[in-house]
Amino acid sequence: MSHSSVSNNENVLPTAEDDATFENRVAYIKRAFGNTEDLMRVPLSFNNKQGVLLYLAVISDLEKIQRSILFPLMKYRDLEVEQIPLTAEAKSKIMLKDSINALIQGNSIVVLGCEELYSFNTVKENTRSSVEPDSEKTVRGSHIGFVENLSTNLGFIRRGIESRHLRIHYERIGQYTNNQIAIVYIDGIASPVLVRKLKERISTLSIDMTFSPGYLEELLEDVPYSPFPHLLYTERPDRAIAQLIEGRIVVMAEGSSDVLVLPVSFFSFFQTTDDYNSRIITGSFFRFLRLISFIISLLLPSLYIAVIGFHFEIIPKEILVLVKNSVENIPFPPLIEAMIMAFTIELIREAGIRLPTPIGQTIGIVGGLIIGDAIVSAGLVSNIMVIVIALTAISSFTIASYEMSNTVRILNYPIMLSAATFGFVGIIFSLMFIVGHLCKLESLGTPYFTPLAPFNFKGMKDAIIRFPIWLLKDRPRELHVKNKRRLYRPRRWQNNEN
Repeated sequence: MSHSSVSNNENVLPTAEDDATFENRVAYIKRAFGNTEDLMRVPLSFNNKQGVLLYLAVISDLEKIQRSILFPLMKYRDLEVEQIPLTAEAKSKIMLKDSINALIQGNSIVVLGCEELYSFNTVKENTRSSVEPDSEKTVRGSHIGFVENLSTNLGFIRRGIESRHLRIHYERIGQYTNNQIAIVYIDGIASPVLVRKLKERISTLSIDMTFSPGYLEELLEDVPYSPFPHLLYTERPDRAIAQLIEGRIVVMAEGSSDVLVLPVSFFSFFQTTDDYNSRIITGSFFRFLRLISFIISLLLPSLYIAVIGFHFEIIPKEILVLVKNSVENIPFPPLIEAMIMAFTIELIREAGIRLPTPIGQTIGIVGGLIIGDAIVSAGLVSNIMVIVIALTAISSFTIASYEMSNTVRILNYPIMLSAATFGFVGIIFSLMFIVGHLCKLESLGTPYFTPLAPFNFKGMKDAIIRFPIWLLKDRPRELHVKNKRRLYRPRRWQNNEN
């Protein structure tokens, strides 16, 4: 199986060992990392030799560099490097080709003249413990989450992707806040067109402040008035790394533990880390369950309203009497019933979020039980409507993305209104409008409803269900990546054993 031209040309560095000039040695290292902006360069002059200190800012400790490298080199200018009492571990005269991996691992490189090249252990240690985000729990896999420090978060990415092709581009946004954001992508995989388009959108922003990625989302998304989210939020480094390797772009902001991933598709919001950490059948089942939950939470109240108001004849005879006894003494039509219960659920949910955690949990459980029992006992809402709204709420909580879950709850109201007005016909027209809207949406100029519209058979392998990882050989076509192949020789051992 042949590799792409990107794999052949960009992943292989030209040999530089024979070129011993100082300028070409430094140029070799800089060329290996491209235009990433976290590669720092500090000019040096030591023992009458021209020198330079190189390090990656997000994974190297600046205090160690100053204390263990810069200060000793300034203090002992007349000695050889091997004779200087250094507190950092030094490897004298490493090979130039080894300097790339040394930098990626967090070491600092000192180039002196045309012969000497040293590596110093200046790896940054995390000063703050990273805990798993509450909104993205996982059963298996990493339990590390992003924090509110941009440099620390970029360090998570650098340690997860130890490649010289990782690119970091910094921007300053906000006339008064002047917040720093970082655009992260993998050169050789991510589409240059999409990277350039995102950089242009960000560079043209003019705003007083940006306190969180939520500000950026409204300013970057293609259709800001759409109820569907165009960008994916995540607080998990492993998920962000997986999206980068797929060919997507990650946007991080100082002061926020949420990062933005774009472009994304509709089905990206139903994928979780556990899908790939579980067995094939298990992961596919739970992803399919989330998609079914989306449909249930979107349509169940509307179907109940349409059946009670227009299509009573489709109820089976065995439960017809139960339904009739439940609804005949209710003073409100089904639409008002559903609105009352849905609004009550939203009030309890919002109260649980805003209150302190122990009180919020109590309000959610006790408040739901008391209000549900009281409202049924008073004869304002039927028992069946309570069951319908409870199932709808539970289904919406099953959706992996908080933003998509909110979208479903908002769309419930117009669909219920259509069902109360036109019955099943109203529901069908509402669904046609929603599907048509999804087909028209774009995320950073890429189709939002792919692989269904436009239809892509290969993309279906990782949409509704998860195919085996060794069959997911290609990256998503809609991303227009430079390196389209994800796996070149999957399960190679199988051919050897046979």
